[in-house]
Amino acid sequence: MERRMVVTQREVNARLVPVGTPITIPSDTFVTLTQSLGGNYTVVHNGNMARIDGTDADALGFEPQTFEFEAPANGEVSTDQIWEVLDTVFDPEIPVSIVALGLVYDVTVSDQKVSITMTLTAPGCGMGPVLVDDVKYRVAKVPNVNEISVELVFDPPWSRDRMSEEAQLETGMFF
Repeated sequence: MERRMVVTQREVNARLVPVGTPITIPSDTFVTLTQSLGGNYTVVHNGNMARIDGTDADALGFEPQTFEFEAPANGEVSTDQIWEVLDTVFDPEIPVSIVALGLVYDVTVSDQKVSITMTLTAPGCGMGPVLVDDVKYRVAKVPNVNEISVELVFDPPWSRDRMSEEAQLETGMFF
């Protein structure tokens, strides 16, 4: 994507990259759009990089990403819906979902609490806080979810063997 200036159509919440600190970008503000991967947008605002979720894409003049899940009649949380929404979370630097990359190790649902164990492609990845925030934000869109915890682990370490074949092909890591 070529960098370009856009004007915010409305006030929008964002998170500073890489620390994940929440900020609000006012309406009618010029920002530089630097990346749009996985339905998320990276912009430069006041000299800082910030990430805007795809569900708020209308603030940048794009079609927002929507999630429409049917709530289970029994009031429980659907594990399938959790995995579906996790597959919409993309690594901030690689145009592949965290599920296809093999970054999600485990999803556990107990009552209406979701616990996710995941890793990063590298232990020193500075985008960890942003990725964790993306996961929490998206999982909160699933009906009946009341609490979300995400644990980053580095044992076992991530390797390309955890990637789907499609992800390996897309990234050129298929040998």
